[in-house]
Amino acid sequence: MKKIGIITLIGDENFGNRLQNYALQKKISEYDCDVENLNTNTYFDRNKYLNKKFVFLRKIKRLIIKLFNCFNIIEFRRRRKFVKFRLKYLNQRDKKISYKNIKKESSRYDILIYGSDQIWSPTTSLAFNVILPIDNLSPKTISYSASFGHSQIPKCFVDIYKDGLSKLNMISVRENTGKKISVELTKRNDVEVLVDPTMLLTTKEWNTIIEKPLNFEENKKYILCYFLGGMSLKVQNEIQRVANEFHCNIIDILNKKSSFYILGPSEFLYLEKNAFLICTDSFHSSVFAILYNVPFIIFNRENSKNLMNSRIETLLDNFKIKNRIFDGDRITQDNLKHDYTEAYKILEKERKKSKDFLDKAISMK
Repeated sequence: MKKIGIITLIGDENFGNRLQNYALQKKISEYDCDVENLNTNTYFDRNKYLNKKFVFLRKIKRLIIKLFNCFNIIEFRRRRKFVKFRLKYLNQRDKKISYKNIKKESSRYDILIYGSDQIWSPTTSLAFNVILPIDNLSPKTISYSASFGHSQIPKCFVDIYKDGLSKLNMISVRENTGKKISVELTKRNDVEVLVDPTMLLTTKEWNTIIEKPLNFEENKKYILCYFLGGMSLKVQNEIQRVANEFHCNIIDILNKKSSFYILGPSEFLYLEKNAFLICTDSFHSSVFAILYNVPFIIFNRENSKNLMNSRIETLLDNFKIKNRIFDGDRITQDNLKHDYTEAYKILEKERKKSKDFLDKAISMK
């Protein structure tokens, strides 16, 4: 039996991250493999490449946030739900693996899979796991639907990315810009764009881990709001207008004053599945809206330089559902209508494409 290690972002506070990790683990386990998620957030010190003042201020900011959360009962309760999900559904090693001992630890595995999520974003230390497929690592290395989260790589990091990407046995990314970056850096012609792991599971499979929130009000329509970048007053007013028109409640799952703020990934799935409408700036929220056949509207992320990030653009383009984007003025009747018939046909083809990739990757010797 092959032993496979998954390298992804390890955290206990993001719905999409935890659910994509679960989905990839489940799909890999179907190959009769022993699958384990590596605890790898501290592989590489990227700070020596950055401005020292910037690094110092960022450390201070993170320390303040960490201390605040330690004494915040609401944050504690929310984090506990995520930890519960991890312990129940994810096979994750407790031991943290440092860059110093990666060679020794990697010998435990036949294959290392990088992905999914924004594991190669230049803004996170984990991004530099891209350099790990060095010549003396024992396992085969592939990426599944990995994301850079950016349209380009800072010049100071280009050589690091180029070297690491070139040594991967197989590369697949999640968005078109990711393919563009990979091809430009490596000159390889085998880079594939594959769907996020969350789209590999059927709704029947997702329903096996779904949970109804204890504070959920039955028989009442609601609009689910999931905004990672926050909501402007204009957007809030427009969503409220639609809620009034269709006699809906509004569940803002990231509003710390809401009783729904402390929910975990399984309860998030329930809210996605049963919503009248989903308003979001999140990629994974959009994915689950498609899977559960719920109308959704994508808003530009507040305070973001990129009005519409590549992963969402790729999602909408690939599945022929461009009318999901908020026009900046009003939520239209066209936004509220949805027909994913064609999208589901495309999804079956994309799942087959992903299966072929994983079949080849896991059969490597």
